[in-house]
Amino acid sequence: MSAPFQPRYQILRTFLFALLLALFGFLGFRSYQHMGSTSSDSTSVYSAPDSNFTHVWTAPSDWRMMYLQSEEKELVVYGRELIAHTSDYLGPKGSVKAISNGMNCQNCHLEAGTKPWGLNYGSVFSTYPKFRERSGSIETIYKRINDCMERSLNGKALDTNSKEIKAIYAYIRWLGEAVPKGKKVRGSGIELIPQLNVAANPKNGLYVYTQYCQKCHGNNGEGLMNKEGNMYEYPPLWGAHSYNDAAGINQLSKLAGFIKNNMPNPVNYHNPTLTTQQAWDVAAYISSHSRPTKDKSKDWPVLATKPFDYPFGPYADTFSVTQHKYGPFEPIQLAKLAKK
Repeated sequence: MSAPFQPRYQILRTFLFALLLALFGFLGFRSYQHMGSTSSDSTSVYSAPDSNFTHVWTAPSDWRMMYLQSEEKELVVYGRELIAHTSDYLGPKGSVKAISNGMNCQNCHLEAGTKPWGLNYGSVFSTYPKFRERSGSIETIYKRINDCMERSLNGKALDTNSKEIKAIYAYIRWLGEAVPKGKKVRGSGIELIPQLNVAANPKNGLYVYTQYCQKCHGNNGEGLMNKEGNMYEYPPLWGAHSYNDAAGINQLSKLAGFIKNNMPNPVNYHNPTLTTQQAWDVAAYISSHSRPTKDKSKDWPVLATKPFDYPFGPYADTFSVTQHKYGPFEPIQLAKLAKK
């Protein structure tokens, strides 16, 4: 470029550079405003879902933690760590307390409670406190956490003043605080899949288990422990170290729905491996084995509110324990509707 044009070129280059800086600054400011707005998050969460599951709930991104106060952020991060590696802190060799069975919360609440239809925590903060028919009382999130400790982890309740339960609560709140109170988002919890018109078959489930589950969960459902021997890489599905018989996942409809959308790992709801029939049958096979027991005498104080697939009597109907456990469930549900 000739010398007379160099000053003009430099001025133009400087102007364009300044313009780009201003543009990025403006976009950054708008992004900051958006990130700080709960209503913006709520809009994205509550886009009307369609039949292709396009708008299921998704967990907030980690960068949102930068807007938390340092103490709150510390609790949220610790809470997530407790969900992902529960046994490190609270298992048989736990560094904090030895009060659970060696499983991790995320063995059921997949991907630290963030996976769609993987028992995630998306709607927990928005729906608690709430009345639960199992206890016949209003329950808090703290109560819900300790239910998991005592049932799914077959352990002991956390002290409600402990850092651990406060951290788990903070993490659950952070995941779901954009969801309006009373709202349950699509993709949270477990999807209840279509029921069979016959009983689920544990014998057929054995074949499914052998083909798809045995490699990770063991020949006898014992799970696979890590090299350090302090945590399960793949959880036991029955036996002494599994969830006990009072856990919610011990209801066949919940277990079948969980399996259909998530197993074998890393299957998701977009591309399930198992058919609906296979999911029910392998769930029946898993549920046919023994596991630790818990006192359930105070559960479901109103018999008529017991779920159709609750596998323990007494019942407010005349159907057998076996039918309540394996189905078919439609006659039970129709009989219940007829009484209303």
